[in-house]
Amino acid sequence: MDDREDNLFAIESLLRPVGRPVVRARSGDEALKTVMRGGIAVVVLDVVMPRMDGLEVLAYLKRLDHTRNLPVVLMTGLGRDDDLAARAYELGVSDFMFKPVDPWVVRTKVRALADLYVENQSLRAQLGALPRRGAEASAASLPGLIGAHVPRQPGGGAPHVRR
Repeated sequence: MDDREDNLFAIESLLRPVGRPVVRARSGDEALKTVMRGGIAVVVLDVVMPRMDGLEVLAYLKRLDHTRNLPVVLMTGLGRDDDLAARAYELGVSDFMFKPVDPWVVRTKVRALADLYVENQSLRAQLGALPRRGAEASAASLPGLIGAHVPRQPGGGAPHVRR
C-alpha cells in the first residue's frame, strides 16, 4: 500500500520475483478492504499516507481476530526514526524498513513471512479439525502431542513451572 504510483510500481516490480500475486492499494481504506476479502499472506505498507496512515492500518489489522496473525511490513522514507519504529513494533509489525530498501532483503523477508503465514494457517486449520473427530479422539491424541513438545523430567513427571 502506498499513495504514490511510482512507489507502488517499484514495490510491485521488486516483489514480482517472489512468485506470489501482488495486489495494489492506494489508501488505508483500500488496503483494509483488500485484506478483508482474503487471500493476502503479507501486507507491505508505507507509513505516511493521507487519511489513514500505515500505523493506523496496522493497529486495525491487529485488533481483528482473523487478521491478527497476518504479517505486516512497514516502510518509510522519512529517515531513521527509532520512536516510530518502536511504536510500530508495539503495535505488532513483523518488520520495519527504511527507504531506500535493499530489494534482495525485501524479497527474502516477504517470501519467508508469506511462507510462514500460509503454513501457520494450514496448521490452525488442522488443529481446528481435531474437535470434529470427537472428544475421545482429541483427548487420546493430546498426550502424544504434548509429549512431543514438552520435555519430561527424570522419572516421567512433567517439568515444574515457576511463577
